[in-house]
Amino acid sequence: MSGSERKIRALREILQKPGNNTCADCGAPDPEWASCSLGVFICLACSGIHRNIQEISKVKSVGLSHWEDHELENGNEPTKKIYEATVPVYYYIPNHKDCQVLREQWIRAKYERKEFSEAGRNLIYEEGTRDGMLMKRGRDNGQFLNRRFVLSEREGTLKYFTKFDAKDPKAVIKVDTINATFKPEKIGNPNGLQITYLKAYSTRNIFVYHDSSKEIVDWFNSIRAVQLHYLKVAFPGATDAELVPKLTRNFLKEGYMEKTGPRQTEGFKKRWFTLDHRRLMYFKDPLDAFAKGEVFLGNKDHGYQIFPGLPSGTYHNGSWQHGITIKTPERCFLFTCETEEDQESWMKHFSDVMSVPMSPQEFAMEATFRHKH
Repeated sequence: MSGSERKIRALREILQKPGNNTCADCGAPDPEWASCSLGVFICLACSGIHRNIQEISKVKSVGLSHWEDHELENGNEPTKKIYEATVPVYYYIPNHKDCQVLREQWIRAKYERKEFSEAGRNLIYEEGTRDGMLMKRGRDNGQFLNRRFVLSEREGTLKYFTKFDAKDPKAVIKVDTINATFKPEKIGNPNGLQITYLKAYSTRNIFVYHDSSKEIVDWFNSIRAVQLHYLKVAFPGATDAELVPKLTRNFLKEGYMEKTGPRQTEGFKKRWFTLDHRRLMYFKDPLDAFAKGEVFLGNKDHGYQIFPGLPSGTYHNGSWQHGITIKTPERCFLFTCETEEDQESWMKHFSDVMSVPMSPQEFAMEATFRHKH
């Protein structure tokens, strides 16, 4: 057997080891690249990020590159034990569906800054307070302007000010009502972050970005760290595994549908919908500050149902033909989708949500919805 054949066989044997069949950084299946200097197998997207930190990571193709004997060592699991030894539970570990900025900062935090390689490091996310400037989209004019944001673990709040030296904040947001999710395509900036919170039982959206991708991801994980601290105080007996899902979360689905009003005699109008677990919100525009309305999706055993199509005799003026009917204890909501694929996707998400048992907090949320609507 020649030397090159022996190396190919050795490489294949390494790929068969547990953990090496997915990307070490984002979990994408069947990685075809590797960082031979770090000893990890990575996907094409993450390999591009590794190429930008050449002083640390040397990227090679699994199938096409020439490999040296000393490079045929390690693998994903042993390397993770080094570089992910002390990842805090609140830190958001991105997957292959997450945006570039989250994956890049995760990779840089691990290998470049070595934030998680040793216990006892003072991480920037755990300082208990954060004070800085972010570009925020104006509620009415749509312009992005520099605004000061202050996060406080002691107060359990995120505040923002219209001027750096302003004494009174424009808004005081309680951290337990915050959701934050990266939405670069919608916001039009690669570092675009959508912050959602409850204001008088209505959902309010704030859209921000920072020119530095590290800065915006630091804000994101600092918010999650403060939220975890708050939850541990509120639920002293809960485990980390129970609390982490209550931190910031990605929306289950977003996109356009058409809807009609409660009398179901009005015309169908195109709206932007966001499904955030049990809250289905709809907006005139994807970047609106306030939802025009919300639908609460409870459990199927409590009078919530979903059907394809519209009730017979429904007045329908729209061009979209693929209907969805959501039945709640109070009323029916009627929607139409542009394609059958859209209809099937929305219905699957609605059905999945309605199949999950409701928590005590969600029963309280449902009661609030009924009172409000």
